[in-house]
Amino acid sequence: MIIVTNRIKMKSGFAEKMAPMFTKPGALQQMDGFVKVEVWITQNLTEYDELNVNMYWNMMEDFTQWKNSDAFKESHSRSGNSGEESPMLGR
Repeated sequence: MIIVTNRIKMKSGFAEKMAPMFTKPGALQQMDGFVKVEVWITQNLTEYDELNVNMYWNMMEDFTQWKNSDAFKESHSRSGNSGEESPMLGR
């Protein structure tokens, strides 16, 4: 098993609102080799909040298939914020 972690800096106050986006059921959960996803929130850092998105996979090849899939591209192309400025920092 492998764990892939994405650390995402968020504007202060937004991490808790955004965390459910990463765990809601969708194409990710249907991928071969996917085990589970966890989201950890670190709040009240000096200038931002941080989301740590941990994805558990059976093998690295399973994660690679996800990352190269149309479902991955589609899930990362949505702004989901109705034209408003993104709460993610460093994008």
